[in-house]
Amino acid sequence: MSSKRHILTAVAWPYANGPRHIGHVSGFGVPSDVFSRFQRMSGNHVLMVSGTDEHGTPIQVLADQEGVGPRELADRYNQVIAEDLVGLGLSYDLFTRTTTGNHYAVVQQLFTTLYENGYVFTHTTKGAVSPSNGRTLPDRYIEGTCPICSYDGARGDQCDNCGNQLDPIDLIGPRSRVNGETPEFIDTEHFMLDLPAFADVMGEWLKGKESDGAAPDESVEGGGRRRVGWRPNVLKFSMNLLEDLQPRAVTRDLNWGVPIPLEGWDENPNKRLYVWFDAVIGYLSASIEWARRTGDPESWRLWWQSEEADSFYFMGKDNIVFHSVIWPAILLGASGEGDRGGEPGPLGGLNVPSEVVSSEFLTMEGQKFSSSRRVVIYVRDFLKRYSADALRYYIMAAGPETQDTDFTWAEFVRRNNDELVAAWGNLVNRSISMAAKNIGHVPEPGALTEEDEQVMAASRAAFDTVGARLERSQFKAALQEAMRTVAEANKYISDQAPWALKKTDPERMATVLHVALQLVKDANTLLTPFLPESANKVHAMLGGQGQWSGMPYLATGHDTIGGSEEAVDYTVITGDYSEDVARWTSVAITPGTPLERPRPLFAKLDQSVVEEELARLRGEID
Repeated sequence: MSSKRHILTAVAWPYANGPRHIGHVSGFGVPSDVFSRFQRMSGNHVLMVSGTDEHGTPIQVLADQEGVGPRELADRYNQVIAEDLVGLGLSYDLFTRTTTGNHYAVVQQLFTTLYENGYVFTHTTKGAVSPSNGRTLPDRYIEGTCPICSYDGARGDQCDNCGNQLDPIDLIGPRSRVNGETPEFIDTEHFMLDLPAFADVMGEWLKGKESDGAAPDESVEGGGRRRVGWRPNVLKFSMNLLEDLQPRAVTRDLNWGVPIPLEGWDENPNKRLYVWFDAVIGYLSASIEWARRTGDPESWRLWWQSEEADSFYFMGKDNIVFHSVIWPAILLGASGEGDRGGEPGPLGGLNVPSEVVSSEFLTMEGQKFSSSRRVVIYVRDFLKRYSADALRYYIMAAGPETQDTDFTWAEFVRRNNDELVAAWGNLVNRSISMAAKNIGHVPEPGALTEEDEQVMAASRAAFDTVGARLERSQFKAALQEAMRTVAEANKYISDQAPWALKKTDPERMATVLHVALQLVKDANTLLTPFLPESANKVHAMLGGQGQWSGMPYLATGHDTIGGSEEAVDYTVITGDYSEDVARWTSVAITPGTPLERPRPLFAKLDQSVVEEELARLRGEID
């Protein structure tokens, strides 16, 4: 029976208010891509989806500042962000946007089902508005002192210090992040999601995500392993949220968003579904859009309704609440599985997340990222000067996987030069160069020594070791294990000194070079999820044929946008990864394959880069 699984990689939706900086992609972008590429190499059916989050008051505020409409702003940054993510090689099956007619329809279907099942109700509450212009202030645009832990800097939706959910009116000394004024709170009628109705079922669901440490994985029908046990920080935070669940508004007083699909509300120009409600539904709507693009419009159900499917949600820690509590509540309610029961809507029952994979925060040279204070480096600017794989490597080797970490230019240069250039790049260059120069092709091996057998056995064993780490999103440990095989291969070549065997024992030289090339091929496979661009180059250097690991590209979608009547073209990211020949296993290298002298895989960076980039950070140079 086949062991192939359906894996949904659901990647946090970047907000369409500007280009992405490296802090953004360290949390949601690169980790999700490493995971997806590994799962594809393992033979699983991966669907990696996301898009730009384009609704809400923040878009309106920025559009006003720039003198454009919210749709024009969203159009611009959808294109910019898509270009950033393609530049990093993030292998989306579909990266779309939340303003499509398809997305509107899916959001409205789920809202209607929740309403009919009794999990959404109307309630008059206090809404925050700006006294100067009367515009609604979104929760995250209000700051103040937390009434629970007294942290000064809590947001209107939650306190990052103690983790509790809040409402803006709860804050002590609330102030607008837009202009600093004190919000005015007025009566307004909104639809509320009855989160307390899901406390019991979500409590049982989250308890099932605990690991006893003895058996971290479980078998799945058809073979393979499904992992259980969330990252402790995510699980503890989520369980704490269940202790005091309150109904949460799913609508807002604004005119930029998904209309409320109920009679008497749908024509109201100043009431829309709240951006956080519609954004998380984007994972489902993007999957449906992808299925339609393939010509098999029902195929999304394989990832959303099969008991054997798994879904992994990748984001930064500030988004945990939306993915471990609110989104599961929406899915459960739309499937009729809360305290009030109910019936699944037109889309049918829907799977809740298998795991929420949250990263911590990345700072830069000891400071929080801030575009306004120029403490930032945008992905597009980074890629003009350095390779995408160099950034991907740094993020996975030194990024905020389980704790906040700091990006420094000195450490970036060191890792690039010592690990990518001197270790991995050197192994590739000297192995292929010696074989190409002295033999011209992959040599036939002679009799293997004990040292040869041992190093190749260790190389083969690394697939299980590294793969187990990647399966559990332990990316830093996985990369360390992969680079350990690189170090062992370099030591083997230095110990065997094939350059000294050319005249004294050419047959032994050929055998050592054969082993060295096998080690390069294995290491390249192990590093492919992390370094896809350079992995494709190494595959070609070794005489490999076909597409090794597919890269994403910009394409065109066609739908209505922002509630318009006429369908238009818009930018999406997609890719064809079905032709990939990369597989998560050691494949014997083929003797006789022609070889040419390779080009350097990575560029060594001068130490002057550090001061140059720090000067750029200080605003001294552009």
